[in-house]
Amino acid sequence: MECKQVEDILREKLDVEELFVSSEGTHYKIIAVADFFGELSPVKRQQAIYAPLNEHIASGALHALTIKTFTPEQWKREKIFNMPA
Repeated sequence: MECKQVEDILREKLDVEELFVSSEGTHYKIIAVADFFGELSPVKRQQAIYAPLNEHIASGALHALTIKTFTPEQWKREKIFNMPA
C-alpha cells in the first residue's frame, strides 16, 4: 500500500488540518493534526486513526503503524521536533 493511499483514506474519513504519511516497507509513520484531537484522550486519538485503516491492517497491507497526533496548538510547538524528513 502506498503512502498516498493511506493519506487519502485518512483525509476522506477524518477532518485533519495537516497529515504526513511515510513508510519503510510495511511500517508506516503517521502524523496527524486536527482540532478534534483536543477533545480526545491519547487512546481515543490513536483509535481515530486506526478506525479508517482497520480493513487494511487486517488484510496485512499495513503491518505496523507509528502514530503521532497533535492539535494545531500543539503542532505549532512540536512541529520542529516531529516534522518528517
